[in-house]
Amino acid sequence: MRLPFDVRLLVGAGFVVAVGYGIVAPALPEYARSFNVGITAAAAVVSGFALVRLAFAPVSGQLIDRLGEQFVFSCGLLVVGASSAACAFARSYAELLIVRSLGGVGSTMFTVAAASLLIRRTPSGMRGRAMAAWATGFLAGTVAGPLVGGALIGISLRAPFLAYAGVLVVVAAVLGTRLREPGVGPAVVRRDAIPSPTFVAALRSCTYRAALTSNFLDGWAVFGIRVVLVPLFVVDEVARSGSWSGPALTAFAAGTVVTLPLGGHLADRWGRRPTVIVGTLIVAVTTLWLGVSTSVVELLIVCAVSGAGTGLMTPPVEAAVADVVADDGNRGGPALAAFQMVGDVGAIFGPVLGGWAVELGGYPAAFGLTALIACGSMLCWIPVSRN
Repeated sequence: MRLPFDVRLLVGAGFVVAVGYGIVAPALPEYARSFNVGITAAAAVVSGFALVRLAFAPVSGQLIDRLGEQFVFSCGLLVVGASSAACAFARSYAELLIVRSLGGVGSTMFTVAAASLLIRRTPSGMRGRAMAAWATGFLAGTVAGPLVGGALIGISLRAPFLAYAGVLVVVAAVLGTRLREPGVGPAVVRRDAIPSPTFVAALRSCTYRAALTSNFLDGWAVFGIRVVLVPLFVVDEVARSGSWSGPALTAFAAGTVVTLPLGGHLADRWGRRPTVIVGTLIVAVTTLWLGVSTSVVELLIVCAVSGAGTGLMTPPVEAAVADVVADDGNRGGPALAAFQMVGDVGAIFGPVLGGWAVELGGYPAAFGLTALIACGSMLCWIPVSRN
């Protein structure tokens, strides 16, 4: 059975948005350094965006419950688009830092709203496949985007930001007309007409608590350890050259893309818990293996298998959160926002604590710490019901 039209439209929108993000990604550090600042200051532009996302997540959850997902989704896209356009016209590093960081407000708005839209417009028996399709589209977009961004950099360092802004305006316009529910909009939705779930209420569910640990692991391992420590590990311990860092990260992504659809299928047919446990076990074992890899071939194999574990784990985790929110009969903005925040916390602290572990005990210690977190997450899924 095919996914509903609205879900397919959202997946396509996610792909296009991710392409736009990928267009900006290779240009941002170089653009920041064009204002005669150092590497740390250039990196702060990325960190500022992430911190604002984290800080604004609770507000975005409340906005969804008050104004509706589609309205918040479209507004979030427009906020990021305005931020991107402002980056293109920044006259100083301080201006760039401020306007780029403010884009984090819109980013968390459309991310949380998209999750709520997918939940409310997907039948329960198809949620795993829907989440897998969304994740696959987004990941594919982030891979394709830098190819376009690299070409635009040749024109101007400001061109990618203008291109991204244009993409977001088009996506917001399409979704604003195709996804609007008849008779529902920010002008007519009453605050007392929609139940308002809280984070505390969601925490009563052991499924939701287990999903939080998985998302923390995902943020820690995928956006923290892999992106930051793996390239350093390649240079320091394996290849003695940075030329293999890119292929290693590509192997992670390839493994994830291949198994995301399978993870979604198994989540709907086999159940959320067993699929999450298998995927998390693969992540734990391969992360330990990664720390003792000694050759480039071995490194690429373990990266691909570890990425496959992530692909199996992600759809059932997100589908499980969708089950909890849908069972409450409401949008669940605060619960979805908190779920996102936990992943952001993992992404922020993963590189810092992982780097500290490397300094104390070497790379095996850092990867071992990640495997330990994965094992802890698996234990949290044991009491969860099979489906």
